[in-house]
Amino acid sequence: MSSPDPQVRAARNHSTPGSARGPVVAVTGAATGVGALLTERLAASEEVRQVVAIDERRGECDAAQWHILDVRDPAIAEKLRGADVVVHLALDLDLGSEAAARTAYNVRGTQTVLTAAAAAGVHRVVLCTSAMVYGALEDNELPLSEDAELRATAEATGVGDLLEIERLARRAPRAHPGLNVTVVRPAVLVGGTDTALTRYFESPRLLVVAGSRPAWQFCHVEDLCSALEYAVLEKVDGELAVGCDGWLEQEEVEELSGIRRMELPSAVALGAAARLHRIGLTPSPAGDLAYTMYPWVVSGSRLHDAGWRAQWTNEEVLAELLEEVAGRHTVVGRRLGRKDATAAGAAGATVALLGAAAVVRRARKARRR
Repeated sequence: MSSPDPQVRAARNHSTPGSARGPVVAVTGAATGVGALLTERLAASEEVRQVVAIDERRGECDAAQWHILDVRDPAIAEKLRGADVVVHLALDLDLGSEAAARTAYNVRGTQTVLTAAAAAGVHRVVLCTSAMVYGALEDNELPLSEDAELRATAEATGVGDLLEIERLARRAPRAHPGLNVTVVRPAVLVGGTDTALTRYFESPRLLVVAGSRPAWQFCHVEDLCSALEYAVLEKVDGELAVGCDGWLEQEEVEELSGIRRMELPSAVALGAAARLHRIGLTPSPAGDLAYTMYPWVVSGSRLHDAGWRAQWTNEEVLAELLEEVAGRHTVVGRRLGRKDATAAGAAGATVALLGAAAVVRRARKARRR
């Protein structure tokens, strides 16, 4: 059977019994990634009256009303007029992005969306950061509550931007009375994502820093979208942590993945990561390693109290992640080409690291000439 005409589908979505009382929801970053999945989910919901999709290009959801523009453009205020809720997902967290440009986009975009939402009469903005803002520290409780202090620093990829977004979220209700801001903080996000933490599982050996205490908690993008929908429909508000129930110890991860560990002293691992990043050989700064060393598991108690439950387990998400990264080869965050990958597979991660160290030494000599 052929699928209905897009206009028919849109009309059907917006004329569903009870939907007239639902909110009009605007989603930024709606063409790709989590934004695209959430846009489709909300457009299919009987509890949402209409979805306004905003991005720099049109996505595939025909049931949404599309506006093509940069979220840093103040003209976005006019596009948000009539919306009840805005979900801001237009963030650049790409490992390949230049850091200053990435920060300028993320912070300015969030500032513009919050100001525009207030000017347009929107009553709720939902922001998405990461549980990384709690920081990965040896003395973290297992699990952390939503109200735990945000102790992260700006040393890991994109975390400085996320901390600034959190600051803007706290300040917005004071700057714009009547504007409610909800922040959703997912654990290690899996499902079509590429981050320093997902690349950890592309290595021929799992790097373990001696004396560290890793604890792995994942969040599937489908669960993140369902948590965002809870926030959109005002079933829960405030700061929300989202992830699978519980966590996996490093030994469990190694057993489930079948990938053996390579253990290094802290000074060696952190020193090598810092040097390789400094000369541009790897996209991940040394600060990313902390999130593989110490726990930053979250309880998700606010969502649980509201009746939300993760549909994926840590074991299931890890299995999907391993399937996604199969065939990719990464050493200390740097994705290797096919030729390099063959060498890394044959020689192991230790030799690959030594080879990287040799490149560092050669680069230093070249700079002295």
